[in-house]
Amino acid sequence: MTVKAGSGAISGWTVTWTYANGQTVTQSWNAAVTSSGSSVTAKNVSYNGGLGAGASTSFGFLGSWNGANPVPAVTCTAS
Repeated sequence: MTVKAGSGAISGWTVTWTYANGQTVTQSWNAAVTSSGSSVTAKNVSYNGGLGAGASTSFGFLGSWNGANPVPAVTCTAS
């Protein structure tokens, strides 16, 4: 996933999403990822939270699923 700052600099970011069909995150990189039930939260790590205006960073993850695997709605907030 790519996280991009808008018109102003940010000091951190959080990305959240909820899976609909029992999907799980099994591994991640460039973010601190936690989950509770079907809800997943990815937060910046020490080296990629501060972004200048218009700058971006990315993180990735591996997951697993059974049956359907629809794309979840994703929300990103800056701090």
